[in-house]
Amino acid sequence: MKEMLSPFAASRPAYAGDDARFGGPIYAELPERAPRRKLRRRTRMGFLLRLAAKRGAGLVLATLFLSSTFVYGAVRGGQYQDFIAQNGSPADLFARAVGLRLDAITISGQKELTPVEILEAAGISGRNSLLLLDAHEVREKLKAVPLIKDADVRKLYPNRLMIEIVERAPYGLWQKDGQVVIIAADGTAIDVMRDQRFADLPFVVGEGANKRVSEFLKILEAAGELRSHVRAGVLVSERRWNLKLNNGVDVKLPETDPAAAAASLARLQREGRIIEKDIVAIDMRMPGRAIARLSEDAANARAEALARKPKGKGGTT
Repeated sequence: MKEMLSPFAASRPAYAGDDARFGGPIYAELPERAPRRKLRRRTRMGFLLRLAAKRGAGLVLATLFLSSTFVYGAVRGGQYQDFIAQNGSPADLFARAVGLRLDAITISGQKELTPVEILEAAGISGRNSLLLLDAHEVREKLKAVPLIKDADVRKLYPNRLMIEIVERAPYGLWQKDGQVVIIAADGTAIDVMRDQRFADLPFVVGEGANKRVSEFLKILEAAGELRSHVRAGVLVSERRWNLKLNNGVDVKLPETDPAAAAASLARLQREGRIIEKDIVAIDMRMPGRAIARLSEDAANARAEALARKPKGKGGTT
């Protein structure tokens, strides 16, 4: 009997632990029907293992299903978006958990903008982590702000961010379609004029005038002491300038060399106080000539004066 059982026992090395537990080969002293019961025992054990495996897989599948259902419901219900808005993305949460938070932000170069305005424009808050922050993206967001000409963004690990900006300096005021905006030297609109802080800046009006403020400044320089009487420069058809004076007089400048015409106007003012006359416009578009147009009252008065003037020889009395 032993000779028959030994080959069978050796063919099941997976159960060697069972032999050791009982102090030797478990089949040595078993009755003749032991192999059949052992086979049934092994069959039951295999069935139980397979059943456990099946149930384990089902548990995993059930967990995945319930998790996906929860996430789907959270997304549809808005809870997930609210969580992200309040705490940041899961990746940011993990990065902050391992010490790559955004604890210190250094901002330099600002003059008109406040740090709060800069951070809002950059899209940075306490929800961000330094690890996942895209410095290039932050720089592009900052450069999209009209008042910011350039920006430099650097990450200093583990938890510090440095932002350096170059602001556009207010250079002039530009009116278009009834709205006055502050502009930079390159003509970029910085902001809507909200108060009188920049009221002394050069004031230009018309399509394309924002790009030609430097040209208008040269005209003002040539006007000398007359500059204080100039309220605005009006660009006509993007070709030439009219000067709008404080007293309402319009001065039409030529397309070519308007600065020279402005200098001539300043000379006429010194010599004859021309802008203080009862006139509504001065046309200086013809080289070497200044044609003044009288106001309606002045024109009527002049017509009456001419009518009263005695006629010359040969006239009727």
